[in-house]
Amino acid sequence: MVALLLLLFTACKEQQHSRGMYYWSTTFQLDSTKKSFLKEHQINRIYLRYFDVVVDDNGEPMPNATVRFKDSIPQQLEIIPTVFIVNDCMKKDVSDLPEKMLRRILQMNETHHVGKVKEIQIDCDWTGSTRKTFFSFMEKLRTLAKEQGIRLSSTIRLHQLSQTPPPADRGILMMYNTGDFTQLSCERPILDMRDVKPYLPALRRYKLPLSTAYPLYRWKIVFRNGRYIGILHTDDELPVLPGDSIAIRQPELSEILEAKAAVSKQQARANDEVILFDLNNSNITRFKHKDYEEILNH
Repeated sequence: MVALLLLLFTACKEQQHSRGMYYWSTTFQLDSTKKSFLKEHQINRIYLRYFDVVVDDNGEPMPNATVRFKDSIPQQLEIIPTVFIVNDCMKKDVSDLPEKMLRRILQMNETHHVGKVKEIQIDCDWTGSTRKTFFSFMEKLRTLAKEQGIRLSSTIRLHQLSQTPPPADRGILMMYNTGDFTQLSCERPILDMRDVKPYLPALRRYKLPLSTAYPLYRWKIVFRNGRYIGILHTDDELPVLPGDSIAIRQPELSEILEAKAAVSKQQARANDEVILFDLNNSNITRFKHKDYEEILNH
């Protein structure tokens, strides 16, 4: 009993003193700007996207866009390998996916000297039609991970808050992508409190321990005759024609802080660990130092 209480106390203390960032790029490389940000804001967790799982041309779930390590992992950082799974994968036979995925993660850890990880995370926008398959997948993966001494976490989207939590040790509430970015009339698709508020009361009853992730990123969206064409990640990525419009969508500091306050009002513990999406130079230089501290402070 004493050992169990000590474990719970340690886990709570660990979460309360955690500041996290997602790293959502195909190349892991920490330049001076990123290193300074991590040090100045005492970020101690990186949720590093290892790879995606997509449906290939043969209709089989397969890894895609695996991260390349160009830099080693700083010793002070805890790495949480994160895998994004396209929801369509859960319409396929995924009975052997947990073993394959865990094996791949452990091999990547060893190859790139990541060391022993404490947790892995699954990001999947499961729906009512894929819920049963996804939960079965998570249950099996959680059992396999536990045998390796590894916890399992899951991202939780706002529309999933009213559903039974997936079989995981904890969840990360995603406070972003709240609107339809393909609609020109949607001016705040990344974070709009009008879209968020109807979901938040479910936070009080949610049974899974939560941390919360907030957005720093922006989108440059191309519209042609009012119709969505695509998102510009680089200036020459899409052909922009005369007459096209480029809409800049980004959350303001006031909106992020409003979202954080709204979460705390429903479940203060969900802000014990604040995570920012994501570690990208344009995202971490938008605001002043004190502004990032205000977002990150518990």
